[in-house]
Amino acid sequence: MSGGSFPYLTVLVLVPAVGAAVVALVPSGVVSGWFHQAMGLVVTVLTLAVAVAIAVVFKTGFGGYQLVSDHVWAQQLGIHWSLGVDGISLFLLLMTAVLFPLTLLGAPAKRDPRSFVAWVLLLEAACMGSFVSLDLVLFFLFFELTLVPAYFLIAGWGFARRGYAAIKFFIYTFTGSAFLLVGILAVAFIHQSQTGVLTFELPALVHTHLSGTEGVLLFLAFTAAFAVKAPIFPFHTWSPDAYAEASTTGSVLLAAVMAKIGTYGIIRFDLNLFPQATRTLAPWLLTLAVIGILYGAVVACAQRDLKRLLAYSSLAGVGFIVLGTFALNSQGLTGGVLQMVNHGLIIATLFIVVGWIYQRRGTWQVSGLKGLQSSAPVMAGVFTLAMMASIGVPGLNGFVSEFLVLIGTFEAHRWWAVAATVGVIVAAIYLLWAYQQVFHGQPTEADTKTRDLGWSERLIVAPLIVLIVALGVFPKPVLDRITPSVNQLVIHVDQVTHTRVPASLFPAAAAAAPASSPDPSGHGTLSAALAVPAGRADPARPGPTSAGGAP
Repeated sequence: MSGGSFPYLTVLVLVPAVGAAVVALVPSGVVSGWFHQAMGLVVTVLTLAVAVAIAVVFKTGFGGYQLVSDHVWAQQLGIHWSLGVDGISLFLLLMTAVLFPLTLLGAPAKRDPRSFVAWVLLLEAACMGSFVSLDLVLFFLFFELTLVPAYFLIAGWGFARRGYAAIKFFIYTFTGSAFLLVGILAVAFIHQSQTGVLTFELPALVHTHLSGTEGVLLFLAFTAAFAVKAPIFPFHTWSPDAYAEASTTGSVLLAAVMAKIGTYGIIRFDLNLFPQATRTLAPWLLTLAVIGILYGAVVACAQRDLKRLLAYSSLAGVGFIVLGTFALNSQGLTGGVLQMVNHGLIIATLFIVVGWIYQRRGTWQVSGLKGLQSSAPVMAGVFTLAMMASIGVPGLNGFVSEFLVLIGTFEAHRWWAVAATVGVIVAAIYLLWAYQQVFHGQPTEADTKTRDLGWSERLIVAPLIVLIVALGVFPKPVLDRITPSVNQLVIHVDQVTHTRVPASLFPAAAAAAPASSPDPSGHGTLSAALAVPAGRADPARPGPTSAGGAP
């Protein structure tokens, strides 16, 4: 669907990228010390304004890609500057745009602000590009670009073991990316052998015919990179060190934003390109998701370090996203997409509060804190609300997404849903325990002198609190925009895998993208999602081949 002549998505990516270049090129000795921080804030707020404009012009009820920008970049190589947004990526853009300015305000750099702000802005550009890329090579470039600023944010502004954590993070994620590159090239070359056209654009590659073995191997290659990035158990071992040793800014952006690129990649690319392999391997991914939920919850119970506790809590949160995704039905997948947004808001709030505790007390070890509620009641209240949202208390955003995930999973894979519910109970135990240890009890003399949140800090965290409550009380506007895209993707998977498509999906999908109203951009119509390309077996009859794998 055309978004008019204004290239919203291109501007969304270029604003922070250009801002990073400007900040990096202005020497510290030429301007005042506050210039780079102010410049970073202006750029991130401008990026937020563009993201809000995208949400305003985004058409509700349409499941395909909107605001598409498609320009030839390298014609001989078949690479395009191809960007698009749908209901699955829209709120990830908004969440990212909200978190970056709040993080700059809530956790400014104590030294070398020029480099710090430049890396933060470059990371924002790379994350935005990852969420809107429809060309696989373009996505890979943005996906890889996130590693560079993230590495320097950990290594340059982290804590005692920051060097070790940064190297471990880089090696794990870079290794996973090697598999992704091989997979991207393989899909494109197989498509070229079948059509004579070399392209890396997702809307074209979804029609590639893959044997069962090809689909499974390519699915594993793509998922290796996404599972490390997310991270998904057992590819998570870099994350506790990275989250704990990074500065507050690094922890927030790693856990709340960068991790979602991994889960988003699974939904956007695995389910579209390899639907047969996705359905074949879904039980294995569901099992890893449940193990991650339970393992993350149990290990979090043993932590005496608040940041490591949040790292394992984040592992459990990612497990719910994966669980909903591989339920492969509308409710579960909608819950998984919403959980990406909700988890980002919640974990960002918790890491920011822990960072403020460290500023005041010089520690985030549970054994060194006691009774902070008496001297810092507002801080305790903010932590409590975010903690309750993470547990999934009704009326807060975490409940809505977890409920949808569990309902969708129970409908398709009952016992996995039952096992995951145990993780919800354990999460309540370790989060309530941590809260009691830190904020209740008899405070020491140092704890009684702990300063409460000032007005500036309250204003920084206020938007996160408002969003946590608003998405819990009234999620309908968000769900109305997510659901059409999710329904279209579920129909695509069910049609290709010859699975019975629930009749309830067709009216919603038809309303989302009527076949009689083609998308001017050529992307994302319902007819494209449901059409059987030349050479593909009729969905009503078994055939020798199908997109994404053999039946």
